[in-house]
Amino acid sequence: MKRRHTNAIRNLAENMVESAAACLVTMVQGNVLVLGVGHWVVAGQTGILAGILTTIPLYIHAGKNCWVTAGCLGLSTAVVDYLVHPSGFGPASAEPIMTGLTAAGLSLLVKSQRH
Repeated sequence: MKRRHTNAIRNLAENMVESAAACLVTMVQGNVLVLGVGHWVVAGQTGILAGILTTIPLYIHAGKNCWVTAGCLGLSTAVVDYLVHPSGFGPASAEPIMTGLTAAGLSLLVKSQRH
């Protein structure tokens, strides 16, 4: 049981960082030279909320499939990003969708490196 809790904490941290990183890069459209404190705050909020929204149901149902995790993280990130701040480009849903896809891709990349 202790190992399961340790894995859940590690997964929570990974999910938060993947979501926040995706939000951060997408928010500035890849131009990391313009990152400011405000960007970090918004990305942090998005990462924390999306990480929690993803990790809790996966923990309860013992989700181990990396595709399910990536899908949950992508969806959670897109929804939270949409609610946390307005889109920086295109229609209102453009940036959240791109952020969610980026978070899902990062999740798959990180999980594939672990195996």
